[in-house]
Amino acid sequence: MDLQESELLFINEAEELLEVMESCLLEVESEEAAIEEHIDAIFRAAHTIKGSAGLFGFDSIVAFTHSVESVLDKVRAASLGFDNELTDLMLECQQHMAQMIKALSDPKVLTDNEKGTRLLEQLDHYIHPDKSSAAAPEPVVEEAPTDPKFWRIQIDYGEDVFRDGMDPCSQLRFLENLGRLHQVRVAARFPETEFDPESCYLTLQLALESDATKTEIEGVFEFIQESSEVSIGSPKAMLDNILAYPEESDRIGEVLVNTGVVTERELQQALHTQKQSLQENKPTDTLGSMLVQKGVVDESMVDAALTKQKGQDHRKPADFQFLKVDARKLDQLIGLIGELVTSGATNELLISQVQNEKLDESFSQMVHLVEQIRDGALGLRMVQIGESFGRLKRIVRDVAKELDKDIQLDILGAETELDKSMVEKLSDPLMHIVRNAIDHGIEPQDIRLYKGKPAKGYLKLNAYHEAGAVVIEIVDDGAGLNAEKVRAKAVEKGLITAEQSLGKEDIYKLIFEPGFSTASAVTNLSGRGVGMDVVKRNIDELRGQISIESELDVGTTFRIRLPLTLAIIDGFEVSVGESHLVIPVNLIQECISFDASQMTKDRNYLNVRDEVLPFVKIREVLAIGGTRAEREHVVIVQFGNNRAGLVVDHLRGELQAVIKPLNEMFRSIRGIGGSTILGSGDIGFILDVPKLIELATHQESRRTHLTSVTSSKGEL
Repeated sequence: MDLQESELLFINEAEELLEVMESCLLEVESEEAAIEEHIDAIFRAAHTIKGSAGLFGFDSIVAFTHSVESVLDKVRAASLGFDNELTDLMLECQQHMAQMIKALSDPKVLTDNEKGTRLLEQLDHYIHPDKSSAAAPEPVVEEAPTDPKFWRIQIDYGEDVFRDGMDPCSQLRFLENLGRLHQVRVAARFPETEFDPESCYLTLQLALESDATKTEIEGVFEFIQESSEVSIGSPKAMLDNILAYPEESDRIGEVLVNTGVVTERELQQALHTQKQSLQENKPTDTLGSMLVQKGVVDESMVDAALTKQKGQDHRKPADFQFLKVDARKLDQLIGLIGELVTSGATNELLISQVQNEKLDESFSQMVHLVEQIRDGALGLRMVQIGESFGRLKRIVRDVAKELDKDIQLDILGAETELDKSMVEKLSDPLMHIVRNAIDHGIEPQDIRLYKGKPAKGYLKLNAYHEAGAVVIEIVDDGAGLNAEKVRAKAVEKGLITAEQSLGKEDIYKLIFEPGFSTASAVTNLSGRGVGMDVVKRNIDELRGQISIESELDVGTTFRIRLPLTLAIIDGFEVSVGESHLVIPVNLIQECISFDASQMTKDRNYLNVRDEVLPFVKIREVLAIGGTRAEREHVVIVQFGNNRAGLVVDHLRGELQAVIKPLNEMFRSIRGIGGSTILGSGDIGFILDVPKLIELATHQESRRTHLTSVTSSKGEL
């Protein structure tokens, strides 16, 4: 791995840590969880970013993050309260850190240095409340007798410590934040010859009184572990932890780690040394003896841990492990599986012509395995939508604060999974809808109180699976959409005529037209007519559908329906003339014969078991030539609450379809959502079912309206 790839990994990891930091800060502010745990998580995120940035020489990030870390450390030590003012500052710092990280990979992003300077001054006020410019005090060191409650620490610094930019004094100051230093002894290991003034020859021995865990103390020396020898002896008082450990305990190493006497790093180092000795056929000590020799534990602790072993046959199940994979590799894998599916369809066609029973059975087993591989690979791309919802918490907080509105945000269904590529494309539409809900939808507090509503506005984000799709709802209890006002604005903009009759839902959808806005004033948040058309366009690109429900002074609900994946689907092949078409199986309800003689004249609807079913003739919609089949069929499809029929010539059967995006010049064709290669080698077009359902219902409602208008004129 070259340096550039390493830097990209750092940027990716830093962005993830900053998301964790932001999420924890918002939860602390909303008092949704224990503050201690979240402050620790925020501190660890900042500490890791600072250390990793130092390895790459990103000094500005190191310096800024160090100040953030110092303030957080005072909060952890309970010497500083975490109030709303400090929360605001930390969120600003997190945003500035995100900007600095983003600037590393995107030259168009410029870091706001003035903002950075201002934030550093504010942080310094918390770090040094009395004399912000004064030099940091040296650690207070006292002589004290050996105490069973003290940690015994020895650091043999490596010669390259100074060259790596590490300062032993800073580690002593850090230890002071964790507890109280009682004893510090300094020794030097000067070489007899070739003394190098830039090298470090120090050895420190100290006693620390602290309630911190061994892992937290070990974290102080995280960035010198590779070059130096650090030994942290556990207090003898921790023997009580081992004695109180459950009798059904595991092996000695696990007992020592679980009681906090030994860290995972110390255990792994001892095991590695033991393994090396065994591989080299050298005599090796027991694990307990090695830990005692290293000064990590007291012999009495090892003896106590040994007594806990009862020779159980069972072991704890292995912890879940996560492996980061380049998204391009995953896309390549899914692409290859797609080719495998296409090749399998071709072979299935050839095998059906051979009519060999054993070959059919063997191939069926292979197809079953390919389907499992397909589902497994697609599952790797599935992520919880809570990732997108989590980002919106910050937007809700900041926008509400800017508009001086108090808003309660509820998130439901955050565990609902969706294809990662779709989650990424959803970010902008969700952001626009949420910002508009807060700015235009939810009224100011005085107006809400006048209307008899609670002063605090309500916003809900909800996600769930329904009929093979993912549904995302954005609900607010605001003023709602005024259909008459929307219609009047549309007439003014020339989007519709004054005589044109539209249903309430069609009127609401006018807000998705480019440049449409009913805002009386333009703000830095909304009102320019830019945004909602982007929402509609992005949802269309995802082969999704968006609907609106609204009631004046009650609220508005935006409902987005999306397919689960954009890669491979189970499809049903039909044909019209010479054209091969594919319909997603999960949207099909049933197939029936189409009898044109039963159709009402000039009306595109059928009576299916006493239910009105609008339909569209695919031949007419897609302008497919050729002779009509003697016997046509209707495929009844449903998307959300809407049903319609698709009239086709022939039903061909089920298949797996690998979705290929359409060329730019064909994307304007309504009713087509993509293409696929069939087993025969022919091109199949994947029907855009939501669009066709919308077209069918719209055509029928329009015909109904025209008929009623004509009838009324005839009566006159």
